Amino acid sequence: MSGIEPAVVIVQMRLDSSRLPRKALLPLGGVTLAEAVMRRLSRIRADGYILASDDDGARELGPRARSLGFDVVAGPKDDVLARYILAVRYSHASLIVRATGDNPLVSYELAASLMARSMSSGADYSGYVGMPVGMGVEVVRAEALLKADGEATSTYDREHVCPYLYERPDSFRVDRPECPESWYMPGGRVTVDTPEDYDRVCRLVADLGRDPTDAAVMSWLADEDGSRT
Repeated sequence: MSGIEPAVVIVQMRLDSSRLPRKALLPLGGVTLAEAVMRRLSRIRADGYILASDDDGARELGPRARSLGFDVVAGPKDDVLARYILAVRYSHASLIVRATGDNPLVSYELAASLMARSMSSGADYSGYVGMPVGMGVEVVRAEALLKADGEATSTYDREHVCPYLYERPDSFRVDRPECPESWYMPGGRVTVDTPEDYDRVCRLVADLGRDPTDAAVMSWLADEDGSRT
């Protein structure tokens, strides 16, 4: 259980990607990328875990997700916000940890810190900035997502979900602090969006193992950055 407020981790993931097709099924450390992502997310202390995908993704990724303790919710392919709303209504949680299927090295430690901060502040949207791309999550109140769903009309807002909240501080309580110092590396990158990203993460996992600590990841990134200077 996560604490006073019921919280659920919702990860958005599809199979089609223009830059790296079917990347969710690419191998990484003896499992698929999708499984690596969900394994890390399952270490976040929460009341439930949901894979939010489209019909094709739910069919192919569903068995892997369920084996890792994730429920599966299928929704529109391009309207990601609508998928989240389906998952919110399925879970009945009041606090949503939003994650994406690009991030096999997402930090469950940062997620725990952000969740505690969100519960304390009561913010509608909470998100650290300054950590390597791919290590963070966002924490959003379900009522704020429901409000966004009723108001957001642009393709951009429906696809990216959270900018509608944090770009409107007059309408939502927004908390976007710098991440804790140990994770601060704005130029770092461990997300998987391109073939080059995938090669980098494969090298990192080959060096550090399938489930490296955040400290090891940060050290590896610092060494890589130093080797390029």
